[in-house]
Amino acid sequence: MTSPMVGTFYGKPSPNSEPYVKVGQKVKKGDILCIIEAMKLMNEIESEFDGEIKEILVKEEEPVEYGKPLFVIG
Repeated sequence: MTSPMVGTFYGKPSPNSEPYVKVGQKVKKGDILCIIEAMKLMNEIESEFDGEIKEILVKEEEPVEYGKPLFVIG
């Protein structure tokens, strides 16, 4: 799963919240995986696939580019 835009990665809705997804968690197409902030807009990024989160490839508040791998879903 890759980033659809340039922005800042957030894996949870607020600093004190649980992450949207964890390694080993099963997800379905349309589940929210993370937020990417772009130009002060918070964009919810949804899974494009059904599967299991195998790896999270970016850290909280890391800048991401268009096409950067975010998650391994298998």
